[in-house]
Order: sequence, then C-alpha cells, then structure tokens
Amino acid sequence: MKKTFKKGALALSLLGLCLLTPALLTGGGEKDAAAVRLERTVTLGKNKNDRRGGKPKNLPAPKAEDEDQPTAFTAAVLRQGSTGGEVKEVQRRLKNWGYYTGSVDGVFGAGTKKAVIAFQKKNGLTADGVVGKATYQALGMNSSYNVLAGGGSSGSSGTLSNSDLYLLARTIYAEGRGEPYTGQVAIGAVVMNRIRSPQFPNTVAGVVYQKHAFTAVSDGQINLTPNDTAMRAARDAMNGWDPTGGALYYYNPAVATSAWIFDRQTVTVIGKHVFAI
Repeated sequence: MKKTFKKGALALSLLGLCLLTPALLTGGGEKDAAAVRLERTVTLGKNKNDRRGGKPKNLPAPKAEDEDQPTAFTAAVLRQGSTGGEVKEVQRRLKNWGYYTGSVDGVFGAGTKKAVIAFQKKNGLTADGVVGKATYQALGMNSSYNVLAGGGSSGSSGTLSNSDLYLLARTIYAEGRGEPYTGQVAIGAVVMNRIRSPQFPNTVAGVVYQKHAFTAVSDGQINLTPNDTAMRAARDAMNGWDPTGGALYYYNPAVATSAWIFDRQTVTVIGKHVFAI
C-alpha cells in the first residue's frame, strides 16, 4: 500500500511539473532563463553600440539635417518696410555707388527709399522707390531679377541646395583666400555666371568639377574647409552680387600659364585677379 501511494504521489508530482512548465515558458508573459539571458545579451549589445555611436548594420545612415534641402532663395519686390538679405544687398550697392549714406542693415527705411529713387531717376526708371524687376536688373542683381521674371535662380531647377552653397564656399576659399572680400565674391559670381551660360554646365558641381576648370580641384585644395568669410561670399554670390559685371573667366596674370586666357576680353581687375569674358 505504501509502495502504491509513493508511486501515485510521484506520478502526481510529475504531472504537476508538466502542467507548470508551459506556464513558466509562455504563460503570463514570463520567459525562461535562457530567453532572459538572450534578451539581456541583445540589450547589452545595443547599449554598447549606442555608446560607441555606431549604427545597426544594413540600415542607411541618417541624413544630416538640411543636408540637401533647397536653400531658401526667393526674390520679392522691395519697398519701404521690407527687410532681409536682398535689402542689404540693394543698400550695399547703392552705398558703393554713392546713392546711399545710411547703415547697411537690411531694413528698407526712408533713407533707402530716397536712394532707390535717386538711382531710378539716374537710370531712366520709374522713380517710385520700389525695387522690382527693372531696378533689380539695373542694379545687376541678376538672380533676383531672374526669379521675378520667372527664370529661376540657376539652371533649370531654380533652386540651390545647401550642398551647392558649401561647395561654392570651398571653391572661393581654395581659389581666393587672401583676396579682398569683393574679390572672393567675384570668384563665386564667375561660377554663378557660368551656371547661367549655355557654354558651361548648369549646376555648381558641374561647373566646379569640369575638367581643368579650376586649379584648386586639380591640386586638391578644393577639399579645404572654408572659413566664415568664404561662406558669406558664397551667399552674396548666390544672392546675385556680381562685382565682375558678368565675367566667365578669371586669372592671376602673375602665375597663369595658359596662353589663351590672355586673349579673353578683360572686364575688371579685383585684387590679383583679372576677370574676363
């Protein structure tokens, strides 16, 4: 009888264990020890990866914020009360030419309006103190004029990306660091003029990396990091400031070795560079 009872108790115990084991493995959201160890291993691996700044394999690297978003280039009709970079560029040009005596602060006030009217009268334009297509064109702010005229700011796309801005700044820094600020803007303007010319590629990268176009690309200086001055000069060039008057070429006569460049018609000289068409 005792032997039978022991066997029965053992059978009940085994039956209970079999009933309990699935509950431990799957019931109530619980996990077995091996699963817990596996989860901890994966979690620790992920945390290590986070600390190293690594990225999971087979996933694309996240794109840098605003890396290739279009740079906001819009042209507006300017009048008293307007503000912004285009107003500043108008003021700077009018000041350089003796029409404006106030601060170049990007605020279109009464003084700016007076200067615009004087400039318009001098150039046979409607003297209303409003900067529209005709006044932009007379000021030489070609990108602003093109946008208002519906032609876009560059090539066929009408937009320039932040990557374009950075590449233009690198070109300016590599080719013209040490030149006066106007001369650095002028280098950027040549790139922009080429983009608009049917003789050259219609993108910043296409112009800059065209074979034998720029010494800085050939000798690797294009990869130098531009400074703040070059970045500002690139923005000014993109916003339409062209100190060269439409030049498509520039060279330093002290070091230039290509004979054909000396046959180009000179437009102006800024710093050590001759700008030509």
